[in-house]
Amino acid sequence: MSTDYQQAREALGARLRELRVSGPGGRLTGTALAQQLGWPRSKISKLENGRQTATPEDLRAWAEATGLPEACEELENRLRGFESHIRSWRRQLAAGHRPVQENWSAEVSRSTVIHAWEQAVVPGMLQTAEYARHVFTRSAELQNSPRDTESAVRARVKGQDWLYESGRKFRALVWEAALHARICPPSVLAAQLDRLTGVIGMDTVELGIIPLGAPLKIPTANGFWVLDERLVITEDWHAELWLDDADSLALYLRAWKTLRESAAFGTDAQNLIRSVRRTLTA
Repeated sequence: MSTDYQQAREALGARLRELRVSGPGGRLTGTALAQQLGWPRSKISKLENGRQTATPEDLRAWAEATGLPEACEELENRLRGFESHIRSWRRQLAAGHRPVQENWSAEVSRSTVIHAWEQAVVPGMLQTAEYARHVFTRSAELQNSPRDTESAVRARVKGQDWLYESGRKFRALVWEAALHARICPPSVLAAQLDRLTGVIGMDTVELGIIPLGAPLKIPTANGFWVLDERLVITEDWHAELWLDDADSLALYLRAWKTLRESAAFGTDAQNLIRSVRRTLTA
């Protein structure tokens, strides 16, 4: 978790403590507030000390219980401020994958050029429906999130319409390891590799494959996407990180360009994909 994020969470906790001790009804103890809200006493402590992130519902309940409902808007603005950078999967997937996909597609629709790096999976913009179905299923199992796989798949496939719009450019780099990853049955992976072979040559797609044996100037690290040099989105197991400051944008673009130096393109990339494809039927 970033230092800035933690500092913002601690500042929100300090504000919550201030409301608790200075409400119009007089000072509330943590125990009294917990009883009033029907929460464990430990939750009050965690929120006030920045060890747990409040939900919007938590903030509304807190403001009302302390007799300061007018503070709710301020609290929610604070929460939106730091959650705009770190977006936990627990929160994002509370209603399933479909809303996440729709939000993602809305952000993509605002973009003209996308630089992407994926080291473990085929980029979502190039996934077949069946491959995406397995990705969503595995993710829902890991995150214990609602299973809305079919609607999530439809949303992802619909978002790929972007690739067929004039003036767009999807510049994707994929590590060869992602082509071997058995996140799905061999037959599904084979069809996915055929799809990748087919998109090479599209005027809106530049696809580079980095061979497993290629020399690397930097570690592969996590996947990331740079949208129009205005927004970086990268993810880990617990959250997505959205960055829009100039230094971060420059760093991720520099990382992308450095990785690109190790990639194969065009016919070389197709041959690499086909060699992996042959291992599935050998």
